[in-house]
Amino acid sequence: MAIHRRISIAAVIALAASVATTGAAFATATTPLPDGSGSAVVAPATALQPASAVKPAAAFQGALPAPTGRYAAGEDVIHLTDSDRPDPWVPSAGPRQLTVSMFYPAVAGTGTPAPYMTLAEAAGFIQYRVPAGSGITAQELSTVTTHAYDNARPVHGKYPLVVLSPGFENPRTTLTSLATELASHGYVVALVGHTYEDSGETLANGQTPPCAICQGGPTAPDPDTITASRALDVSFVLDQLTHGDRAWHLSGLIDKHSIGMAGHSIGGAATVDTMIGDQRVRSAVNLDGTFFPVPAPGQITRPYLMMSHQLGDPTWTQAYANLGGYKRYLDVSGANHATFTDIPILAQEAGIPEPAGIDPVRGAVITREYVTAFFDQTLKGIHQPLLDGPTANNPEVLFQD
Repeated sequence: MAIHRRISIAAVIALAASVATTGAAFATATTPLPDGSGSAVVAPATALQPASAVKPAAAFQGALPAPTGRYAAGEDVIHLTDSDRPDPWVPSAGPRQLTVSMFYPAVAGTGTPAPYMTLAEAAGFIQYRVPAGSGITAQELSTVTTHAYDNARPVHGKYPLVVLSPGFENPRTTLTSLATELASHGYVVALVGHTYEDSGETLANGQTPPCAICQGGPTAPDPDTITASRALDVSFVLDQLTHGDRAWHLSGLIDKHSIGMAGHSIGGAATVDTMIGDQRVRSAVNLDGTFFPVPAPGQITRPYLMMSHQLGDPTWTQAYANLGGYKRYLDVSGANHATFTDIPILAQEAGIPEPAGIDPVRGAVITREYVTAFFDQTLKGIHQPLLDGPTANNPEVLFQD
């Protein structure tokens, strides 16, 4: 697998952008990738970006793009425990525990601004991802403006549910901009934190365990094992959200017959195992994730959207040929692997150098427009001309056959 497809293994808040484009920008050690197909640059964050390359900020005041839909975005954080399944990565921890951010259509002007992360999650992210000299504190990162609101009053109705799965080593919050956009357009969103697979998710007991499988080595799970585990996480979350209101007090907002999934990087790859194993997922989106595994012909015949930052991954060509039913394969010119997340926006706001190419906010606009259009068409049944072919308003988006 090419380094640009798995650069989340080595990304800091600035994506380690030079690594993504050259594969060898820094003199650091390498470690085998979890898929066994090569090595990725991995080192402490201080080695990934020299401190002199970062312009310290007096105070970091990050803000994600405001959602564009008719509704405000409410947010709840829930904690789920699968008592029937030991944690796959740390069995000694007991049953699998998950932290899930729930976003929903809300009444504007209600609730209070929701934090971006807990302080412990922010501290873990800074330690894991942010280059020395950035000047960013955990308090500043935790209070990034999300445009989501705690305890916001929900808008009465039934809405499709979209599950989001982040990239490997990326905490769930790095897909917040996409989550708030979907909620504003009339979706309930379950943004899943896959415990022990990123810089830290705060659990129900207040603990924020670090990644247990990120260091590679002979005992590290391969990507197929990770995507299979994520599929089990997602199906468990769906079970909890669609059977009464014990897991979430607003579960009555969910139309349990209209469910989609989207993921970034290995979270995108996990849509394959999830769709194959769970027929409740009616459509899915892969945001720049190498396919582990590639679906066989006939395994996925429900709608599927692929959005890539660079052509050339053979698993994408093979997967697209094997997909049945409605499908789209889009390449975003000038993008990089993390364009589809919040990370480039926050890096730019923090003064951390970004690679040449698409503006981070422009990348977010494109991601949100096409993902929302895809779910509007496949879950709500509303035809979206945006998906019919190239448009003058989005010249960066190239349709692939």
